[in-house]
Amino acid sequence: MNVPEDRRYSEDHEWALAEDGLVRVGITDYAQDALGDVVFIQLPEVGTAVSAGESLGEVESTKSVSDVYAPVSGRVVEVNLELNDAPNRLNDDPYGEGWICVLEPEDAAAVGALLDAGGYEALTSD
Repeated sequence: MNVPEDRRYSEDHEWALAEDGLVRVGITDYAQDALGDVVFIQLPEVGTAVSAGESLGEVESTKSVSDVYAPVSGRVVEVNLELNDAPNRLNDDPYGEGWICVLEPEDAAAVGALLDAGGYEALTSD
């Protein structure tokens, strides 16, 4: 399982990468593997305000439909529209081209409260 050291992780299996005061969000390698082949994603709308732990959208796979949760509170400022035509990017490159959205966080320090790579690996090793 791939768990990059440069980002933080939620217990709901989302990753958060702080970039110039913004937070890029996606699902983890563990999550995409558990979902199976992703066939559709419902993206959030730009301008939507979300609270940490609140649903940002849904991912539909050949196995199930799962919510994607906001790892931090903030406002959606960008979405990865390429996922509409290529939802399989969530499987192929969850930490790169498979990113879901970018949030402007209410509190930039909130990212630091998420799990680090070691903490996330411990969470998923059970």
